[in-house]
Amino acid sequence: MGSKKKELALQVNISSQELWEEMLSSKGLTVVDVYQGWCGPCKPVVSLFQKMKIEFGLDLLHFALAEADCLDVLEKYRGKCEPTFLFYAGGELVAVVRGANAPLLQKTILDQLEAEKKVLAEGRERKVIKDEALSDEEECFSHEKDDGEDEDVVSSEKTCTLAIIKPDAVVHGKTDEIIVKIQEAGFDILTHEERIMTEAEMRLFYQHRAGEIFEKLVYHMCSGPSHLLILTRTEDTKDVVTAWRDLMGPCDPNVARREQPESLRAQYGTEMPFNAVHGSRDREDANRELALLFPSFKFSDEDTKAFQGAAAEGAVSPTEAYCVPEDMNQDAVLFF
Repeated sequence: MGSKKKELALQVNISSQELWEEMLSSKGLTVVDVYQGWCGPCKPVVSLFQKMKIEFGLDLLHFALAEADCLDVLEKYRGKCEPTFLFYAGGELVAVVRGANAPLLQKTILDQLEAEKKVLAEGRERKVIKDEALSDEEECFSHEKDDGEDEDVVSSEKTCTLAIIKPDAVVHGKTDEIIVKIQEAGFDILTHEERIMTEAEMRLFYQHRAGEIFEKLVYHMCSGPSHLLILTRTEDTKDVVTAWRDLMGPCDPNVARREQPESLRAQYGTEMPFNAVHGSRDREDANRELALLFPSFKFSDEDTKAFQGAAAEGAVSPTEAYCVPEDMNQDAVLFF
């Protein structure tokens, strides 16, 4: 009975809009576990929260629970298959962690708690974020307007590539960890969207593959949510497509663990086709994949010219360009 009381006291159950506003106005950092009614709160992290509460005290660190279906403000978090932890300070969202990833949660709590202490003690500016899950769908492609430029254009100067965090990595709660590594490697994330792929999309996307592996890929990619990212890179002269493929590592996780143990596929993949992440084969393929999965996306001037040139050369559309000649060695197109 004692431990139950301790657990209840540890995380305040937010059941109304009034309590939500009251909790978020608490001084310091508030970590909200947003859960679904059908699966309940995330139990594996309770011991971590208890430990941190004991270590840092009651004044500046608070934990709460909120069922997505009970609060209108959490409407767009409903139906998510993985735990979501929202970090609030001064009533503003400052961080989000998805998945029961204890090391990442602990790091985020420490970082945000330290940042909030500086805000309170030194008057520093609080870094507020907007979670893409709470953004309107059209905001995925928005950017600051410049002299009336179309706001759907992500950038007129940057080249981009597609990155997909696959269902196997998502279901194991590795999404945020992978995103942190992507950002630490010098990539900028222009767009981040969680989506469950349709069979039609994936049959078109993977039609360069034949036989049994094709069906496995389609089934796997439609089995649960994926995270789709549009990446660019400004700090390095290396092409963004090449840089992303280098970070991913060899397609087969077993090969990746032998040859590039620090790569994403070595760390998060298990076996084919569960290799955690997808990247485009080259810049032309990146443009085609972006055109397929993000039809509203507008390429940079440089990419548009390259894309139009390639299409004119072969007189094909972005969709048709997914076809691979029958006599091509299938091993040469292992880029899923």
